[in-house]
Amino acid sequence: MTTTIGVFDSGFGGLTVLRALIQRLPRARFAFLGDTARLPYGSKSRRTIARYAVQSAQFLVQEQQAEFLVIACNTASALALDAIQQAVPVPVLGVIEPGAQSARAASRTGDVLVIATDATVHSHAYAAACQALKLRALEKACPLLVPLVEEGWTAHPVTEQVIRIYLDELAAEANAQGLDPDTLVLGCTHYPLLRPLLERLATAGTRVIDSAESTAEAAARLFNDKTTLADPQPRGDPSTRTLSPHAHGWDTSSAPPTEIRCFATDSVEKFERLGSRFLGRPVGPVALIDLGG
Repeated sequence: MTTTIGVFDSGFGGLTVLRALIQRLPRARFAFLGDTARLPYGSKSRRTIARYAVQSAQFLVQEQQAEFLVIACNTASALALDAIQQAVPVPVLGVIEPGAQSARAASRTGDVLVIATDATVHSHAYAAACQALKLRALEKACPLLVPLVEEGWTAHPVTEQVIRIYLDELAAEANAQGLDPDTLVLGCTHYPLLRPLLERLATAGTRVIDSAESTAEAAARLFNDKTTLADPQPRGDPSTRTLSPHAHGWDTSSAPPTEIRCFATDSVEKFERLGSRFLGRPVGPVALIDLGG
């Protein structure tokens, strides 16, 4: 029987996590839920975020029979992971710990930079996860990047200039604190679409860590004993891969089609229109659901 993996985000940026999961677990069945009626989570209280996230998790477990959950939302991972784990009887994986683990493996100096949304930075979840691994992390909120990605300006000169400004500010702050960062963590699920720009504009030698890739790697490791799910081909370091659909095998003709069901609490048409940018292939029909207030 095929295992169902539930993937949850407050919007549709988490489709980059689903995209990475499909590559590594192509024989799984996936149910993705975007709580688009109640985003952004970042402006809500911790209690409200936990309530919303638990409702979404319970829908995936109870209604879609998910046997494993991936919280593809940095804000929910930072502020509601414990509540979700207590509310559902299945394993739950967030995106922050895997990103920090990959940063630890990649960094030689022990100093890392993290770019994320305001809510994720203010939670200091990445800083705490990095500190637990004996890393020093400097976090920066980059609020302009999400709307630029959703506009489709992933290679636009305006986006390039915005990234330059953010990275220059980060470098200046790191220098002022006596840090020697050699690793940059992408702490938002929208940012993988900007990875080519970020890799080109970052300081030479900087390793870029895509937390979507890191999370998918961690999920695949949890399925090591389930050979019907895991991709049998060995994978390299996720921080060194590109986002090419062909390189990642999204359209590999020899692999069976992966079953994906997408749900949203609002803005289904926008989800269907923009979702393919994040997933790297059409998302198909998106079902509208109501999780309540």
